[in-house]
Amino acid sequence: MRRPEWTIPGRWSVARQLLVLQAAIVGLLVAAGAGIAYLDAGRSADDAAAQTVTALAKSIADADNVRVAVTTPDPSRLLQPYAERVRHDTGVDFVTIMSPAGIRYTHPNPSRIGGAFVGNTGPALAGLTFTETYTGTLGPSVRTVAPVYDDGRIVALVAVGITIRVITAELRQRLISLAVVAAAVLAVGVGGSYLVAARLRRQTRGVAPGELREMFEYYEAILHTVREGLLLLDRSGRVVLCNDAARDLLDLHPDPRGRHVTDLGLSDELAATCASVEPRSDEVHVADTRVLVVNTKPVRSRDTAMGNVVTLRDHTELQVLTGELDTVRGFAESLRSQAHEAANRLHTVVSLVELGRPDQAVEFATAELRTAQRLTDRVVGSVSEPVLAALLLGKSAEAGERGVELAVTEDTVMEGVAEPRDLVTILGNLIDNAVDAALAGADVRPPRVVVSARQEDGALVLEVADSGPGVDPDAVPEMFRRGWTTKTSGGPVGHGIGLALVGQAVRRHGGDVRVSHDEGAVFTVRLPLEAP
Repeated sequence: MRRPEWTIPGRWSVARQLLVLQAAIVGLLVAAGAGIAYLDAGRSADDAAAQTVTALAKSIADADNVRVAVTTPDPSRLLQPYAERVRHDTGVDFVTIMSPAGIRYTHPNPSRIGGAFVGNTGPALAGLTFTETYTGTLGPSVRTVAPVYDDGRIVALVAVGITIRVITAELRQRLISLAVVAAAVLAVGVGGSYLVAARLRRQTRGVAPGELREMFEYYEAILHTVREGLLLLDRSGRVVLCNDAARDLLDLHPDPRGRHVTDLGLSDELAATCASVEPRSDEVHVADTRVLVVNTKPVRSRDTAMGNVVTLRDHTELQVLTGELDTVRGFAESLRSQAHEAANRLHTVVSLVELGRPDQAVEFATAELRTAQRLTDRVVGSVSEPVLAALLLGKSAEAGERGVELAVTEDTVMEGVAEPRDLVTILGNLIDNAVDAALAGADVRPPRVVVSARQEDGALVLEVADSGPGVDPDAVPEMFRRGWTTKTSGGPVGHGIGLALVGQAVRRHGGDVRVSHDEGAVFTVRLPLEAP
């Protein structure tokens, strides 16, 4: 499948959008921070100016030379030099000492001495030291006015101020430093955003968000529509993706994403295969209702384990067809052996005729015919399904060839059965195991297998009993799982799957299997006549 082209002109990639978004956020934060810092610096400058002029005004008002000078006939002669010296030493813009009536004794501009003070003096005349912003002869300024006491009387007022122009100039110097810091922060933020965007661009290959969403939806749709089951596990064994086919094959409802593979209700063997750190190829696992072929492939990126990719294929039909083929092959083999036996008997009959003993020849031939016909009549009369009848006749001939008597009880009835394929699987595997078990106990009793079927309470009950050594009761819970077997000798591949297929077929039809012990093992299968 050719990969579609995901180029859509005019759309920004995820990396570019992230870069622009991060740059905008960083710029907004820097601007907000600079604004807050500017307001704080302005407030700090005003507070510092107010504190300076207040402290200086109180100090001048408390000076003894000021109280003495204001009582002289010419206060300006002593106070003007003092005020100017203080102004130059402290850096304030004006120090004005005045009479309670507001007549100036000092001023930075000597020509304004003797004039009226421009500003409020009412709170100071009331004995309060206050600070205000006022526009006087030197322009807008932050000023403090304090009273001068002498023997409890207010004999003068002191006004100390700093112009707004000076405060603004000082604030401007702070803003230069603030701007440098803000520019540095903005440069670092944008640079970091660029590096993050560059890394994201490499990882997303410059794909736009819309394109990325379309790609994800496209590939997810493909994964969900493939017929094979697909299971993606992360490195901890949790399900990352499970397509529809896998959910059906494993009977996983609801969506298992985020759950650990051991919590999905799978068999221990299947869960271990899915989480295996080593590759597994074409492993056959018998689930409750299906035969699955499982492949596991660990995924690595730069020598780092990322998880497992598990593929599942349904081989239930193939396994059933294989079982039917084995049955037909066994039936053909039994016909071959019967043909061989029939040829031997025919030679015997001919020899008896040639020896002049026709009566014995007729008796020998009819006796063998009655035995074979009796079994055939019983099977055909009680089993309406030709496939099952052929299975029983073939298994009977095969068992006879191996020296085991296979008997079908006279009350056997198989009518209205649900699915002949599954009954072939159930009966074929149970009879094969029973024949092997009967041969294993041949040193104790003659090998014999008895098959019976009856309808009871709306269900078909099948029983297969053997004369073997029986089954350990402790092994019953495990014997219907894949891999359980009592065969230790080398033989055909597939030991350990027959009873698992029996259990699967029985569960698929809502039935049950019980194992008991008589002379040997007795397997009783109960199947509803109408499969769920």
